[in-house]
Amino acid sequence: MKTAFIFPGQGAQYVGMAQDFISAYPEYAAILDEFDERHKTHLRQIMAEGPEDLLKETRYTQPAILFHSICALKCFEEHSLVRPDYVAGHSLGEITALVANGTLSWSDAMHLVHKRGEFMIKANESKPFAMAAVMGLEPQIVIEICEEAEKEGLVRAVNFNTPTQTVISGTESGVAKASELAKAKGAKRVIPLVVGGPFHTPLVHNASLWLAQEMENIQFRDTTIPLISNVDALPNTSGKISKEKLAKQVISPVLWVDCVRRMIQDGVRHFIEFGPQKVLSGMIKNIDRDVQVFNMEKIDDWKTIDAAFKE
Repeated sequence: MKTAFIFPGQGAQYVGMAQDFISAYPEYAAILDEFDERHKTHLRQIMAEGPEDLLKETRYTQPAILFHSICALKCFEEHSLVRPDYVAGHSLGEITALVANGTLSWSDAMHLVHKRGEFMIKANESKPFAMAAVMGLEPQIVIEICEEAEKEGLVRAVNFNTPTQTVISGTESGVAKASELAKAKGAKRVIPLVVGGPFHTPLVHNASLWLAQEMENIQFRDTTIPLISNVDALPNTSGKISKEKLAKQVISPVLWVDCVRRMIQDGVRHFIEFGPQKVLSGMIKNIDRDVQVFNMEKIDDWKTIDAAFKE
């Protein structure tokens, strides 16, 4: 039975995240201090004390979640012999996954997600936008709803999280119309999301170009542990291809359901989620209840996971 290490995206952050790792591991804290010095930020303080509204800003959210996830991963690897057959991440979590399989260095990934967040906000040029999670409808219905709503403004189905949860993104008017149509079609709920831009749509096309340019200055290594990409749900070990797919991912749908099903099809029966909260674990249980899902969020969580693998 194979194992996948998985990493969350935006929305899993909270004030106080990663504080046990920062206190216990000075070398982890040094990565955060290096980031703050390089980018003239106060991420370490924001993660510890807030305010929450500042932590929710994409340029801070993304490196904060990546940092917590890699702290959890490093701690787990220090104590357990369990290693992944695959890695995958949801949106920004894909960059975290590339640290896990050795494609990127930790510090380079922190820099990259910070710039990615800045680019995704800047690319929209302050135009009115929205994102929302549609609950209780099949993905194809949501796609058709978006196509109909585009008479009002651009809106796309962008995150296929579970068979009954799909996130839509686009112009404010387009998302409003699609939300209205979704409710009329029987959606259980339509939940507006607090985000920094119309992510994974053509509206942030420039962010893809800027990110590609930024990545030219960063080393992407080949690896032996395949990443399952959000863009096409296919395995990849090439650093060059990972770089190309990351640029494309900014404006492409996150095919999370397909990613999980591909890993299960290839023999994965254990998923370990590293980082804040249990967002991906809940999604996976809604995709396939027959697999085992574990969480590594706090320092001592490795004990429970390691014990389960030894049974």
